[in-house]
Amino acid sequence: MKTVALYTLGCKVSQYETEAIAEGFEARSFRVVSFAEKADVYVINTCTVTAESDRKSRQIIRRAYKANPDAVIMVTGCYSQVSPNEVSRLPGVLYVGGTDRKMKLPEAAEKLLAEMEHGIRPSLVCDRASLIDTVFEGMTVKHAPRTRAYVKIEDGCECRCAYCAIPGARGNVRSKMPEDVLREVCALVAGGTKEIVLTGIEIASYGADFDGFRLIDLLELLDKECTGVRFRLGSITPEIMREDFVFRLARLKSVVPHFHISMQSGSDAVLRAMKRRYTADMALAALARLRAAIEGVRFTTDMMTGFPGEGEKEFSETLAFTEKAGFLDMHVFAYSKRKNTPAADYPDQVEESVKKERSAKLIALAERLRDQNLDDMIAKSVPLSVLFETRDGDEMHGHSAEFAEVRVKTDEDLHGALRRVLPKRKENGILYGELINA
Repeated sequence: MKTVALYTLGCKVSQYETEAIAEGFEARSFRVVSFAEKADVYVINTCTVTAESDRKSRQIIRRAYKANPDAVIMVTGCYSQVSPNEVSRLPGVLYVGGTDRKMKLPEAAEKLLAEMEHGIRPSLVCDRASLIDTVFEGMTVKHAPRTRAYVKIEDGCECRCAYCAIPGARGNVRSKMPEDVLREVCALVAGGTKEIVLTGIEIASYGADFDGFRLIDLLELLDKECTGVRFRLGSITPEIMREDFVFRLARLKSVVPHFHISMQSGSDAVLRAMKRRYTADMALAALARLRAAIEGVRFTTDMMTGFPGEGEKEFSETLAFTEKAGFLDMHVFAYSKRKNTPAADYPDQVEESVKKERSAKLIALAERLRDQNLDDMIAKSVPLSVLFETRDGDEMHGHSAEFAEVRVKTDEDLHGALRRVLPKRKENGILYGELINA
């Protein structure tokens, strides 16, 4: 039996896609092995969101070649979509694919292996094309953990933010048909999955390519048809949280009270330069709207430091915004130049040392705000719904519906179980609590 090893770089969308690719290989009688093992085929699903992502992608490709120079090395994903020539020059690469034809990988691997079995070293295959007017690539995941599974409902982005290379890597917005989402979700729930994360490149645009069926309509459909599971949304932007959306969202039983709001900055001047579609006040109003409608809701976010033109005034505005927003957690990262994006040519580029200093300040603020959120959850003494995922010694670890990390001491095997936990104390950003057995 031929073996395949897969490696994912980047976002939750890529993680989902890699799982779908792996199931495609299994359907063709390949055995999936660890990337640390010697394999007949290596698939690297790349990322290009930052220059560091590109570097890591190249590093993993070289690692595969070192592990087995005679293997079929297949590179797919965002980096190979935007930089196919760079990828094709790396040692051992026999297949360079884009982001819209990933389910073709198993068949292509079989053809390359067949040539090699006849003593032929295959020529490089470049199966990457323009993404103009491409359609949603059909893929599903049938096997998932009992805990959390990702379901990709949308691909592509048309926001054209000044710093971002992803529209060029992913193409236009296209959505998975509602009946296909429902069918996939129902199958996962029947298999025991307790939480499903609805993900995409820009899920707020779900349904933009349909006639009148949008993200909130999909959520209402899933809430009505699926029981015994909770839904979490991937990253969304503040402008979707209009009054009507929040009114309908608040009435859903299965959507967790946690939203990851992709902010990038809290300065209006920087947001305008980034070509984002909202202001800091619009975002604060959206958070207030959600807090008023959904009891105990918590928020996480992304924040970028050092965007061109971000001075001390603009950074101070971001700090002030973040303080007001009161996020449970933040992913802080420094601006990275991406070729073929407007921001790469902006004046007033920020020194790396300044980016690092500002990132450190934001991270310190994020930790303080996280502790405030956890203290509030403890003080309210309201039981949390926790999905348990792993064990470490005498403790079970999981995440609450609000996406706080929770640990309890217990002899029970709670893997994949949803249980109520009363939070008692916090330590190093983690809530410790007691199981409620009633």
